[in-house]
Amino acid sequence: MGTMTRLFGGESSDAISSKSEKLTAPTDASVITPLNPGNFASIRTSPVVDAPRYFKEEEADALKKLAKEKTQDARHSKKAYKSLGQIEEADAKVHKAHRGYEKVVATNELTKKKADVGLAKHLHGLRPGYARLGIGLEKAENRAAERIEAIKAKLLGGSEQ
Repeated sequence: MGTMTRLFGGESSDAISSKSEKLTAPTDASVITPLNPGNFASIRTSPVVDAPRYFKEEEADALKKLAKEKTQDARHSKKAYKSLGQIEEADAKVHKAHRGYEKVVATNELTKKKADVGLAKHLHGLRPGYARLGIGLEKAENRAAERIEAIKAKLLGGSEQ
């Protein structure tokens, strides 16, 4: 147990380390991080031609048609990836704003708890005063009872004579 933990209380360094691991864990298992660099997959529509060769007219026409389709698909994919990037950026902004909100909540919760403790301390400080009031009331009650008894004694004592 560390000195600060002994002085101020808290959890063991193993528990703190466990929380650190949770805090630094990716938000999704598929997110690219230094420890999870992704799969480096690529895209290849047609196989690599590893040696020179002749193509037939039908093959050339089919490849030309495929090239046109893939060029359009590439434009659409580029737009889609741009949109996905914008969505990620928006998600990150919301995430950051939420964490800021949580900081405000945590800070204000501490402020509220400090106020509660301050009130509790103040109320405990008032206890001796309330105790003195109680003692004073008991004394006043006893004096009143004594006077009443004295008056009764005088009245009853005077009528017996």
